[in-house]
Amino acid sequence: MSDQGTITHDPLDARQFEIAVRRLADALTYGQESSPFLGAGIEYVQSRLYQQGDPVKFIDWRVTGRTGRFHVKEYEAPKQMPVYLLVDTSASMCVSSRAMSKYAWAVQIAGGIALAAVEHMNPVGLMAVGDRELHHTPSLSRGTILQWLHQLRHYRLTESTTVGKRVRELIPRVEQRCLFIVISDLHDTDAIPAIKLMAHDHDCAVIHLEDPAERGGLRGGIIRGVEAETGNSFTAHGRSQFLTEEETHTLARAGVDYMKLGTDDPIVARLRHFLANRKSSRRNG
Repeated sequence: MSDQGTITHDPLDARQFEIAVRRLADALTYGQESSPFLGAGIEYVQSRLYQQGDPVKFIDWRVTGRTGRFHVKEYEAPKQMPVYLLVDTSASMCVSSRAMSKYAWAVQIAGGIALAAVEHMNPVGLMAVGDRELHHTPSLSRGTILQWLHQLRHYRLTESTTVGKRVRELIPRVEQRCLFIVISDLHDTDAIPAIKLMAHDHDCAVIHLEDPAERGGLRGGIIRGVEAETGNSFTAHGRSQFLTEEETHTLARAGVDYMKLGTDDPIVARLRHFLANRKSSRRNG
C-alpha cells in the first residue's frame, strides 16, 4: 500500500498484466473479419435494379413485386465509431470472494475491449466512474491506452460510485455518436436512468459484474452492514439484489445491450459471445 492508500488491484506485475490484456484482445478478435464495435451504423438508403453478382439476400421483394423487375436494397456503409469505456472504480468493485475481484476483471476487460477496438481502427476513450478524475478522449495509440490502463490498476477502498453522475456529465461533451460500454456492478441507483438517457443519442452496452457472494453462493446467512460508498446501512442475504430484473428489462427496451457477468463465469467465452451477438444483432436490425 502506498502513502496515498492505493493498492494494485491484482498480483500481476506490469508485464504480466499487459500480456493478459493482449491475450484477451486476441481472443475477442480471433476469427472476426469485421469489427464487433460498429454499433448501429447500417441503415437502408434506397433500392436499385439488380445487377449480376449482387447477393440474393439483398433483393427488395416488395419493390420487385411492384415493378416486375428485380431490385436490391442499398445500405449505408457501417462506420467506425469511437468506443468509450466507462469503468466503475468504486469501493464495492474491489471487495471480493474470489482471487480476481470485480475491479480486477473490469480493468482487464476494459483493456481487452480497447485493444480489440483499436485493432479494427475504432478510437477508444476511457472514463473512471468513481471519485477520481480520470477522463481520456478517444485515441488509436495502443501505447497510450496501455498507459491509461496502468493508471486504473490502483484503487482506494473509500471511493464512492458515481456512474449516473459521470454519465450525465459526459453526454453533453460528446458531439459524435459513440459506442459507450459501461463496466460496473451497478450499485449506483442513478446508473440505469442515466444510461437510458445516454442511449437516446448513442449506442450503449452494459457489462454488469457480479461477485458470487452477491447472489448468496457462499451461503453466508444474513448480515447487517454499511455500504462503503454511500454510508447507507443495509441487510444482505442470499437473495439480495442491487439490480432488479425489471430494471434490466428497461435497459433492453431502451436499446441497451446488457450482460450480467459473474467473476466465477468463463469470462473470455461469455464476453466474446456477447460482443459477437451484439454485432450480429446490429447487422440484422
